[in-house]
Amino acid sequence: MTENELSYKAIGMALHKNLGSGLLESTYECALKYDLEGAGLNVTQQVPMPFIYKEIKMDVGYRLDLVVEDKLILEIKSIENLAPVHFAQLLTYLKLSDKKLGLLINFNTKLLKNGIHRIVNDL
Repeated sequence: MTENELSYKAIGMALHKNLGSGLLESTYECALKYDLEGAGLNVTQQVPMPFIYKEIKMDVGYRLDLVVEDKLILEIKSIENLAPVHFAQLLTYLKLSDKKLGLLINFNTKLLKNGIHRIVNDL
């Protein structure tokens, strides 16, 4: 399955419709993982990502919220407004992990479609 197909599956989950807004990020993260796995996808949660600088591996505490089929990063937020740093964070994660596509999803919106942002790593 391609990154685009995976992103459509992730977006198609009825999670926001069922739960609404106002919950913790960790709640949405766990529920989304559960739904995606229920759809037959392999999902890893809170994936540690080392930072490599001048060929030295440094464990600096980066964690990817969800990784779907080892191809798609899902960065989950539940905040009033996304800031430019949130977009930059996901793009950095994509570059450091050598992945092409990520979704920045803010569940604290009236309509989830307004809280979903596709971030592409041009590799």
